[in-house]
Amino acid sequence: MRNLKVILLFSLICCINSSIAQESNEYIEFNDRKNIVHGVYLGFGLGYGEIKSEETAIAELKIAYVANRKLEIGLITKAIYSDQRLSGIFSSNTADLGAVYSGLHVEPILFSKAKINLSFPILIGAGAAGYINPDWENDEFEQNQNEEWDAILVAEPGINVLYNISRYFQLEAGIRYRISSAVKLSPDLIDNINGFSTSIGIKVGVFNLGRNRYKKNMPNDK
Repeated sequence: MRNLKVILLFSLICCINSSIAQESNEYIEFNDRKNIVHGVYLGFGLGYGEIKSEETAIAELKIAYVANRKLEIGLITKAIYSDQRLSGIFSSNTADLGAVYSGLHVEPILFSKAKINLSFPILIGAGAAGYINPDWENDEFEQNQNEEWDAILVAEPGINVLYNISRYFQLEAGIRYRISSAVKLSPDLIDNINGFSTSIGIKVGVFNLGRNRYKKNMPNDK
């Protein structure tokens, strides 16, 4: 009888310990839930490339939302100046080529939790391209009379390497290929603004909003 009481007492203690452990596990699982991390940033970039084998400078500005550090969706604007040195457009000077376009920016991101990420940005948008008189200060009247611009559609896929400095800053460097619709200018010395380019940029914002502030490491009882 005495042995039976000891066995029952031991069984009751085991049941109580098991119940406490289950409650503890449920509590940890509740506080360790997975969060969706959001972000938003303003980006600035500079690029260098070629149009018709001539040097081309590029500047860009973008604003984007970052979904769970895996996908960027936003708006981007780019300005291009290409040193074409085209003759027969302005009587007193050669002409260069300029373009401005804006559109949708989408960028899937791989290895998003690492310090260095790989991404595949694409721009789809529209704008205008035209001839520019580089000597506009001395020939303003002729510039206004002879500059001609034409509307264009642009698609620009690429590949980026992203470096996360902190939750507020990110650096990017990449390669793009720009594809445009036909450019119709008179004289027709330029038929499109297609070409490769390289770029570097910085993003300023917050990239991991919505972190689980209730998530805590449970202390180890010894």
